[in-house]
Amino acid sequence: MTQNHLSGMEASAVSVLKRAVELDQSERFQESLICYQEGIQLLIDALKAVKDDSKRGHYREKIKGYMDRAEQIKVHVNQMKEDGKYHEQIRISEDSTGYSYEVLFKPYISSALTEVWVEDPYIRHTHQLYNFLRFCEMLLKAPCKVNKIHLLTSQDEADSGQQSGALAELKESLSSHGVTLDLQYSSTIHDREIRFDNGWIIKIGRGLDYFKRPKGRFSVGYCDYDLRQCQETTVDIFHTKHTKTL
Repeated sequence: MTQNHLSGMEASAVSVLKRAVELDQSERFQESLICYQEGIQLLIDALKAVKDDSKRGHYREKIKGYMDRAEQIKVHVNQMKEDGKYHEQIRISEDSTGYSYEVLFKPYISSALTEVWVEDPYIRHTHQLYNFLRFCEMLLKAPCKVNKIHLLTSQDEADSGQQSGALAELKESLSSHGVTLDLQYSSTIHDREIRFDNGWIIKIGRGLDYFKRPKGRFSVGYCDYDLRQCQETTVDIFHTKHTKTL
């Protein structure tokens, strides 16, 4: 490994672990745990390439400290789950970026995830239908084996043909990837909620529709949602041992 490569790995570890500490201090424990784990792995990889004994000792000390804290967080989170008291809140500020579905949902996706329930009254207009498509694509790429997605939404009375046609096409497409889309409509639905069968419940104030309209089709953020500006909203995360069937 070259010195430049090692320096780059060290810089990446520092950046990820700094973010872990910030999230930890903000009591966003599940997110901080993911960052601690990623940062620790980067330090372990760097340690393997370091020859200087004093520097190796420094790395081992840092790794032990971060591993101890990560273990404390894991125990704390597991205890809150066990007691049914887990609650975490993320505030997305106006015009902020970096909140793609991959980033937002990553801490709550695990290999145990197989079934997802989505309650969102606004999967109706074109951009909202694309949002739901992107959410489904995110699940397909994630390290899990989702085989069923339930969607409960309201019907677009002004243009129900576009909505039903788009969702029918998505249902067929998901089927070709081994995923069943269970679609239901409700005229009284108001709340927005996403449930994973591994126990996580994510409630986004604006549902999946928290991104701002891009300035143009060739503007940064049009394709990459990590670069897309957001509307202000709040995300509440809970955990329960029991997932409900819509």
